[in-house]
Amino acid sequence: MPGRELWSYVEIARHINVRAETVRNYKRHGLLPEPDETDRAGHPRWYPETIHDWARARPGRR
Repeated sequence: MPGRELWSYVEIARHINVRAETVRNYKRHGLLPEPDETDRAGHPRWYPETIHDWARARPGRR
């Protein structure tokens, strides 16, 4: 959907208060939800709602 906000590792990291590399590691280990989209360069992107839902349910959240 054009114009709809999508988050990268950086935005996710800010939301959950960790470093972007930590979020990349979550992805590598299958701890993030599947990306909602992939940009033209092949980078995964998520809708904020996807991450909000995941962050509320993730184990060990503070």
